[in-house]
Amino acid sequence: MQELAARVNLLSTPCWRRVQKLQDAGVIRKQVVLLDPAKVGLNVSVFVHIKTRNHSHVWYVNFAEKIARYDEVAEFYRMSGEYDYLMRIVVADIAAFDRFYKRLVEETPDLSDVTSSFAMEQIKYTTALPI
Repeated sequence: MQELAARVNLLSTPCWRRVQKLQDAGVIRKQVVLLDPAKVGLNVSVFVHIKTRNHSHVWYVNFAEKIARYDEVAEFYRMSGEYDYLMRIVVADIAAFDRFYKRLVEETPDLSDVTSSFAMEQIKYTTALPI
């Protein structure tokens, strides 16, 4: 908090109060620690594009709830365009992804296409917003 206060030219207590107001307003959703994936054994990022035959609201809600329970899913989006959903999966190796993939297609009815792309190199990654 002292470092932040110095950067915005405030004392620690007023800075803390402003941060607290931002948290209360939902502007700051969560404070996290960012880990180096390679140092914790999660060396593989896979982007999974999904098409579905079922576009009902009930199917969507069930699918979203199911995907939220998979620890391997780092990001999950409903998309416009050719594919309906996009996920970023983080796993230790190809075998771990294969286990995830088999579980996903076995447990999820109405998938018409599941296409995976393995990231070869992470060129840029940030959680900072451009504000």
